[in-house]
Amino acid sequence: MITLLITYVAEELKEEYAKIMFTNEKNLVEMFNKILSKTGKQFVIIIDEWDCVMRRIHDWKEQKLYLDFLRDFLKDQPYIALAYMTGILPIKKYGEHSTLNMFYEYSMIDSAEISDGFGFTQDEVYELCNRYHMNFDEAKEWYDGYHLISYVGGEKKEYSIYSPKSVVESMLRGRYNAYWNQTETYEALKKYIQLNMDGLKDSIVQMLSGSEVAIDPGAFMNDMYEFHSKDEVLTLLVHLGYLAYLQDKQTVVIPNKEVSLEFLRSINHSAEYEEVARSIKESKELVQALWDMDEERVAQGVEKAHEEISILKYNDENALSCTIQLAFYYAREYYQMVRELPTGKGYADICLIPRPRYTDIPAIIIELKWDKKAQTAIDQIRKKNYPNALKDYKEQLLLCGINYNKASKKHECKIERV
Repeated sequence: MITLLITYVAEELKEEYAKIMFTNEKNLVEMFNKILSKTGKQFVIIIDEWDCVMRRIHDWKEQKLYLDFLRDFLKDQPYIALAYMTGILPIKKYGEHSTLNMFYEYSMIDSAEISDGFGFTQDEVYELCNRYHMNFDEAKEWYDGYHLISYVGGEKKEYSIYSPKSVVESMLRGRYNAYWNQTETYEALKKYIQLNMDGLKDSIVQMLSGSEVAIDPGAFMNDMYEFHSKDEVLTLLVHLGYLAYLQDKQTVVIPNKEVSLEFLRSINHSAEYEEVARSIKESKELVQALWDMDEERVAQGVEKAHEEISILKYNDENALSCTIQLAFYYAREYYQMVRELPTGKGYADICLIPRPRYTDIPAIIIELKWDKKAQTAIDQIRKKNYPNALKDYKEQLLLCGINYNKASKKHECKIERV
């Protein structure tokens, strides 16, 4: 590849600068330097998908050849006015040979002052929705979730970034769907989430439930094939777009509905996640049981979800909350699911707020208890006036208390209508 690249570029240089006599047409550095000395002109070098070699070739010796070529061609060369490279992966690190250190790097981990250039901003999407008569709330549900931070002149700015591919497709087709990830197959994600090292599977399950997971992105060696920790795998998924990195918190999360569907496809074809996939599929019936105020069916459904998602350490209300959110996974089609919603007198554990297009379903407040009573949870909701936080739904509001008894290993449920 390098030989062909040199040959093609050399041919173009000879054609463009026919009056210059080149002594070594197999050495691009010499050719560019001679052009500089004869014309005084520097060059802008643009390399798209610079990391294609790193992603497709597993042989480290071949990768090193390529990196050394880029280093010799680009670093500290007087003929370079600007070198601009795009790709999924940051520059590959390899010890003392990490000499491509002259670049400013911008990524989904740290986008710095060009954050608003990583995709369509929320304002741009809002404008497009108005122009194409599309529902903005649905666009946000499908494609929002990548939150980038920029510091310009000492001022902090935050941006919600949307995938241009997905937004353009949805506007032109007039319907929302998963468009960005059609450029890959679910196999691309599946092979990484099956690497159950260092508690990776636990973290994937927690994110499927809607939780954030803390990571150290500095551990990533910018490699797609060699991993030593969960943090490296999750950081790669950030660069690939499957996870969003929340810079202030140093956590990752599944960003939106579009990417969630890709995770579901992956776990549905993975034996390692069979029990999780089954629980999610059964969540549709559990949502209906909640609407029907069928306390026994809800308790049994949560019980079954707990048994199937046994990899989570089930020892506190946080673990119970993860189980509940996975058990009611299907509810996200109808609701925005909010954990720890401020109510003025405390925080409601889980609130299900109907999406604007669904006007005939109730809002739901779920309070969780550990080794107490489900009725105690209901009493707390009423005592602390949690329903006031959802007063717009006072005509359609359900209160749900769920308790787990550690001794009996049973769940109990109480449901009341306000």
